[in-house]
Amino acid sequence: MIPNIEFRYSYVYDEVWSDIVKDKKYPSSKKVLTCLKKGEKLWKREERRVLSELSKVTGLSWEAGSIPCYVVGKCIPFSDPLTVPIFPQTDYFLDVLIHELIHQLFMQEGNLERADKSWKYISKEYAHYSPNTRVHIMLHAVHSHIYLKFYSKKRLERDKRLVYKVSDYKIAWKIVEEKGYEKILADFKKRVQQTL
Repeated sequence: MIPNIEFRYSYVYDEVWSDIVKDKKYPSSKKVLTCLKKGEKLWKREERRVLSELSKVTGLSWEAGSIPCYVVGKCIPFSDPLTVPIFPQTDYFLDVLIHELIHQLFMQEGNLERADKSWKYISKEYAHYSPNTRVHIMLHAVHSHIYLKFYSKKRLERDKRLVYKVSDYKIAWKIVEEKGYEKILADFKKRVQQTL
């Protein structure tokens, strides 16, 4: 099953983020809605192939028929509830959405159990790194595959550059570069299949 991503705007939710962010230049509702529509249009062209590939490359299944995605003016993007801010570049909106959807896939019902051996291996192999780094090693490996299969090395490099400010992400990217995303993916999927 491939879920439908339902883009939503909630004025109340957006106001909460506006209060948290406390930025005088926080985007207006109108701007958020305009960007949401552009992002949704771009995503709908990509949705099926990206979500199918995420499942295929990890060996994990989508269980939800639909996933609400809240779009706000500014926030730290996160996966549950799926929430992404607007960006000037619509393709970067898409890249951030895919990042959060990879987290969503890891958390879909039954997937923690299916990937238990994989996560135990990652926890043991990278025990001296933070849990956030360990999760992002796998996430960045999956996202590297998506970037290089469907988009471009240039977009992959932009993502690395923009998230290098977060040390856990930077460390995870360096590990993915050293080990190779293909090997990390193959190891993960092999252990998922051993559980099935």
